[in-house]
Amino acid sequence: MSTYDLLLRDVRVVRHDRPDAEPVDVAVTDGRISRVAPGIEAREAATVLDGQGRLAFPGVVDAHQHWGIYHPLGEDTASESRASAQGGVTTALTYMRTGQYYLNRGGRYADFFPEVLAACEGRSHIDYGFHLAPMMREHIGEIPELVERFGVTSFKIFMFYGGHGLHGRSADQNSFLMIPDDERYDYAHFEFVMRGVQAARERFPDLAAQISLSLHCETAEIMSAYTRQVEQEGRLTGLEAYHASRPPHSEGLAVSIASYLAHETGLPNVNLLHLSSAKALDAALRMAEAFPHIDFRREVTIGHLLADITTAHGLGGKVNPPLRPREDVEALWAHLLAGRVDWVVSDHACCRDEVKFGQPRDDIFLAKSGFGGAEYLLPGLVTEGRRRGLPLSRVAALTSWNPARRFGLAGKGAIAEGYDADLCLVDPDSAWTVRAEDSESTQEYTPFEGFDLTARVTDTFVRGAHVLVDGKVTGDPQGRYVARTAR
Repeated sequence: MSTYDLLLRDVRVVRHDRPDAEPVDVAVTDGRISRVAPGIEAREAATVLDGQGRLAFPGVVDAHQHWGIYHPLGEDTASESRASAQGGVTTALTYMRTGQYYLNRGGRYADFFPEVLAACEGRSHIDYGFHLAPMMREHIGEIPELVERFGVTSFKIFMFYGGHGLHGRSADQNSFLMIPDDERYDYAHFEFVMRGVQAARERFPDLAAQISLSLHCETAEIMSAYTRQVEQEGRLTGLEAYHASRPPHSEGLAVSIASYLAHETGLPNVNLLHLSSAKALDAALRMAEAFPHIDFRREVTIGHLLADITTAHGLGGKVNPPLRPREDVEALWAHLLAGRVDWVVSDHACCRDEVKFGQPRDDIFLAKSGFGGAEYLLPGLVTEGRRRGLPLSRVAALTSWNPARRFGLAGKGAIAEGYDADLCLVDPDSAWTVRAEDSESTQEYTPFEGFDLTARVTDTFVRGAHVLVDGKVTGDPQGRYVARTAR
């Protein structure tokens, strides 16, 4: 009888806390890593795979995806989890809310969330969890049940939804959000959400470190005024126009407001999502200095690190917050290299061509917001990071260890004994060109079309299951819902 179910031989393991990749073997038993050491005997394993000296990264914990926003949730779970595996992602945390898009219904999460879980069950090729957004007063009261019953420990505020829609101006936010007519989704609601999250931290002290609130930081009033100005002037088009209509200081102002509300409510665990500009990072760092008792975490996306308003391939690059000019991309990299960014995500939101583009197709304000990108997360960060001197250990921290710790994924984030056997093999010297047609996503385009990358994920393992083999997704879905209540 074999000691191990699987043995990966001749790999170079990348760890978040060690400077150099180590040439070792990795043994797996019952879906967990049981031994990491050189020279493990092949005869001790039921299955032996030769890593051929490739890098072994801990499976990517992509802490920011959107399944089901534009297409049925079950369909997205199947297809976009396949695309995720192509990028080395083994766990996705996807944002979900009531209202238009997603399940297109309002109501209590006690009724809504079981439908979400049922739609995903048995369809995902990777493990997954959810962040939930308290959109109305009743949702705030449900936070303790969401923690205790469903293992949801992370929540979200979309700061601009009070007066701005998903794609632009909106005349009736209550209908868009599907909240009662006598409620308002505004700064007061945000304050009470923060108080509700903090109350849950106090109610569950052994889970308090992983109960957090994430914020999409843009300011509706600024965006509405600038959108009107950009449209009236008619001088700018495309991604440049969208960037100007949602200016960076809108992000900075929202960061500042959210930070003071966190201070006021005593909520210490705050995640500032997809910071896209120099001004947004500047505001985030100023707030960290002003409120040192708040544990701010700062997130950027691979899209904002790779593409700008000039290099992105067409209007498919419309996203919130927008892609920015090159100087903002360089500012994000400067902060990342200096250790002032906590994790990198994809913000993957599959939006197929027939949904994405309006008529006429070249009107940026008629296009839908969001695009996929999980399949380029690790290859893109390794490619550009190596060019800029980012150590591989930092890549492992930014894509796996840091988000896993923040969001309570106790068994995820490292290639180490006792952890889930979530890992991916990367050829760091494989040159290839991004083509949307090569992605497992159902999205027919990508803003990264034609980008040249120099690192490729060849194999992905989820709890020891070999879900990506030589670049191809294989086998039946192996993913599970991860309830984050491990104490």
